[in-house]
Amino acid sequence: MSPKRGDRAAPPPGPDEWDVRFATGEAAKGWEQLSTQAASNTRAAWHLMRTDPALATRTERHHRLKGELAHGTHRGETMDRWQIEVIVGGRIWYLLDADRRTVWIDRASTAHPKATDH
Repeated sequence: MSPKRGDRAAPPPGPDEWDVRFATGEAAKGWEQLSTQAASNTRAAWHLMRTDPALATRTERHHRLKGELAHGTHRGETMDRWQIEVIVGGRIWYLLDADRRTVWIDRASTAHPKATDH
């Protein structure tokens, strides 16, 4: 059974871990594609989102998005949007719900997001 919107992207979180869920069905499909193409990197990205989704120190591969992309809305709430580069071109974008300690994956794709091309 394929994951869908609202599904958890892994087992339930343990103590001091974040819940990682899909914000959209498209994100769930993209996650499956990334998992097939780069299983190890996708697992590493999941681990980052699970344990430290808002890094204090920005890296080229994991950082908060800027400008119009810096925020997104999920279920009527505006949240900070972050990005992890999983493979060359492939990205995971997620919204950080700090109040609920939940990461909402709102984009996962093996293709480079055109929205960041400026």
